[in-house]
Amino acid sequence: MVIVQPLRRRLGSVTVASLLFAVLALVLGPVPSSAAQSNWWEPSARPAPDAQIGVTGEPFKGTDAQGRVRGFVDAHDHIMSNEGFGGRLICGKPYSEQGVADALKDCPEHYPDGSLAVFDMITKGGDGRHDPVGWPTFKDWPAHDSLTHQQNYYAWIERAWRGGQRVLVNDLVTNGVICSVYFFKDRGCDEMDAIRLEAKKTYGMQDYIDKMYGGPGKGFFRIVTSSAQARQVVEQGKLAVVLGVETSEPFGCKQILDIAQCGKEDIDKGLDELKELGVSSMFLCHKFDNALCGVRYDSGALGTAINVGQFLSTGTFWKTETCRGPQHDNPIGNAAAPQAEKQLPQGVDVPAYDSDAQCNTRGLTDLGAYAARGMMKRGMMLELDHMSVKAAGQAFDILESESYPGVISSHSWMDLGWTERLYRLGGFAAQYMGASEGFIKEAERTRALREKYKVGYGYGTDMNGVGGWPAPRGADAPNPVTYPFRSTDGGSVVDELTTGSRTWDFNTAGGAHYGMVPDWIEDIRRVGGQKVVDELFTGAESYLRTWAGSETYKPGENLAKGAFATASSSEWWNPFENFKPDRAVDGDTDTRWASEWKDDQWLRIDLGSAKPVGRVTVDWEGAYAKSYNVELSDDGSNWKTVWSTDVGDGGLDTARFATSQARYVRVKGLTRGTQWGYSLREVGVHAAG
Repeated sequence: MVIVQPLRRRLGSVTVASLLFAVLALVLGPVPSSAAQSNWWEPSARPAPDAQIGVTGEPFKGTDAQGRVRGFVDAHDHIMSNEGFGGRLICGKPYSEQGVADALKDCPEHYPDGSLAVFDMITKGGDGRHDPVGWPTFKDWPAHDSLTHQQNYYAWIERAWRGGQRVLVNDLVTNGVICSVYFFKDRGCDEMDAIRLEAKKTYGMQDYIDKMYGGPGKGFFRIVTSSAQARQVVEQGKLAVVLGVETSEPFGCKQILDIAQCGKEDIDKGLDELKELGVSSMFLCHKFDNALCGVRYDSGALGTAINVGQFLSTGTFWKTETCRGPQHDNPIGNAAAPQAEKQLPQGVDVPAYDSDAQCNTRGLTDLGAYAARGMMKRGMMLELDHMSVKAAGQAFDILESESYPGVISSHSWMDLGWTERLYRLGGFAAQYMGASEGFIKEAERTRALREKYKVGYGYGTDMNGVGGWPAPRGADAPNPVTYPFRSTDGGSVVDELTTGSRTWDFNTAGGAHYGMVPDWIEDIRRVGGQKVVDELFTGAESYLRTWAGSETYKPGENLAKGAFATASSSEWWNPFENFKPDRAVDGDTDTRWASEWKDDQWLRIDLGSAKPVGRVTVDWEGAYAKSYNVELSDDGSNWKTVWSTDVGDGGLDTARFATSQARYVRVKGLTRGTQWGYSLREVGVHAAG
């Protein structure tokens, strides 16, 4: 105030206002550059000091000659996980109004030498000691094997965009149990509160970046809520940011001693809220079995630690069984995790597991099936990674029964044996960001299926996801990354990245943070994966097609609903429950037709007139057929078998066949799978296969 008054007399009020604005800008955010910027891809204002980008050249725009967008897709990232888990598990922020020094600093309890970095000890081993100083020296973090430090600083994401990435899925993530048992936190542990906050912060990051580029809507970082909006953003050459959710007990849907703590109303309310927040994809379970589904296990010491969390959350440890098919969950093993096991009540120990029993006994619950169908109604994409193989198989059954394409495997947590089912539906798969040689090898294993279904490929970085990333191959490794190099499209030059006083070389730093994504892709190319890189460059288009298919999905008419049904027999159980044939076509899965306890039994549906039939869904109750036929007839007397199986295992089956005209449809049981008869909740008949 003492300084402003003389200035006002000499320069005038307009000049003073401009000066005040400049001072505020210095304090609160990006500062104007000394010269006006003419390049749309470079901000007209950026915080000073800040990370460099290390990329020159105009980012590519538009589509190719076939009208397809170009670019890479990261289908699994966690920009805001520092806001989850109680706020002190992941140290540092992806952006800060106070600048890079505030954003990239360690958690207070990690000072002076990391002695209290307890989660480091659990996830990485050792004593957790490290140099806590981030900006500007970055001596010990971020690093490819440091699981508790910020890897998603906005400028590092900007570098990935400049290097050719065009879609980024930001999975809002937390875990209430980890939050509750971790020693350090600065907020509550309610999972939905954390999801709301992370969504808000993501929109805040968009606003922060927009300010650098001159105002709302001008920045490269664009949150999108539809595939059409995403496609438009990518065509503009910017980064489409999709919101997803990966949390262990969504909507309060935990289970305690196998009793669900949520109901259908909670699921509907929760899904509606997520749509309001802009969420487009979601995991139903993650790390812990919950009221919706069983999980695919983690292995080793981390798996043991998570199993401890499973017990603390649910009152039960993971339970295993011999796998029923070629797909299997990750082996649990019996590795010790002393720091985590200290959290167990006295006298309670983590059980030992049989190496021959690698599958979770828990699959998709009725509430989980309800949630999956609720996502379909809302045009959301269902993430299958982290589901047990039993749950994933049941989810596929539901999706296939409705021909719903919105299915994603975003970071290599789905058994590869499901890959063709996923592609056949129209889904999208991405591989975890691993070392180049391994990434190339796994990509080659599934290439034939991508070529068959004409789909692109993606990666899931899982940054800030407590996973671990590609280690440096070494400066003397064969075919190292050499700087500078050209981006995949050829239009940009990528040089080494400098942040503060640290310059990052992928050969010696590996996948230390998000800014290393273009370097990692170049490493894949150098190791011998040009074909893989080309497939990755078509990933954005394939992802957006899967999303569009979800949004435009409309359930086909069920020709069987309310139709006249007859059967070879009907079980009589008691005078209060009816098991007559019409119960299998009434649209209510709480009712059922049940036959006598004999092998050769059938249910016949009269469609009223000849109609095109190409798909029949069969929803078995507990008493199922091991072998049965689906048959069609014009007159109800002469039957043609159009589909059959002798490996039935119950649940929901979908029979697809060449579309034929028929008035009558018959499900004919040949051999029972149980000691009882046959019991059908619902049979659906559809025109399209």
